Amino acid sequence: MSKRVLVSSLLAVVAVGGITAGGIAMASAATDPTLKNGSIRYLPPAGTRAGTFTYTADAGDDSGVRGLKVIAWPASSKLAPTEAEMREVDSARCVRTSDETSRCTYTFKVTEKEAAKAAKGTWNVSALLTAKDGNTLFVADAGTFVMKD
Repeated sequence: MSKRVLVSSLLAVVAVGGITAGGIAMASAATDPTLKNGSIRYLPPAGTRAGTFTYTADAGDDSGVRGLKVIAWPASSKLAPTEAEMREVDSARCVRTSDETSRCTYTFKVTEKEAAKAAKGTWNVSALLTAKDGNTLFVADAGTFVMKD
């Protein structure tokens, strides 16, 4: 075999190997968790019916979704929970929609008595998404809603 053919063959193997390795590296690059399409709905209590607060969002990560923590708090309180504090709040119910995404919904009931005592005005919602690989996304301002009299 001539040296020219051998060198050309080795260069082709190196080029193909480089492309293959690059493709594998690109395909396995991890993505950050995402929280999209968040919506908030607050229905005050009426008569004998309890009120409800609901936060729904589409959560995603290439490893899948482990869970979502959600808290609502009055803007006037200046509470501003941290990511560490969010680990201790209530969990949303997440339903897997694909290997990488889930639709997460957090709901709590509000009694007439609780609504009467609650601060009126703007409330903020914070969320902490945890992926199956342990990556997290903290969204301090996942949304707002108004609590009226």
